[in-house]
Amino acid sequence: MSKILTFGVYDYLHLGHLRLFKQCKEYADYLIVAVQDGDSILRFKPDAKVLYSTEERIEMLEALKIVNKVVVYDSVSTEILEKIDFDILALGEDHVGERFTKAINWCLEHNKKVVRLKRTPGICSTDIKEKVKNK
Repeated sequence: MSKILTFGVYDYLHLGHLRLFKQCKEYADYLIVAVQDGDSILRFKPDAKVLYSTEERIEMLEALKIVNKVVVYDSVSTEILEKIDFDILALGEDHVGERFTKAINWCLEHNKKVVRLKRTPGICSTDIKEKVKNK
């Protein structure tokens, strides 16, 4: 059985996230979703408006039949990758920057496959936040 890992905040859970999970299942049988801890979100983005607590986001993700396991992370790092048993790392096309480059390099050094997944056009958490704010 192959295991795929993907990272995200998943605060405004939406269709784009579900489609991401479906893409993941095209590569592996077992989906591990890493959800970012609320305190660490605020460390990186002090002005972030987090709707759900870490525990609430975990509960929502665990309720999805497509998700096999949910883990919590502070930031994408080699330390978190070492703690999780997975075969494939799935990153969104918007996952860029030094920490993702380090994660990719770690995966390649440890015989893990890395796949880049497409975003769902027209759907993103930022836009949803704006729509809710303006209603």
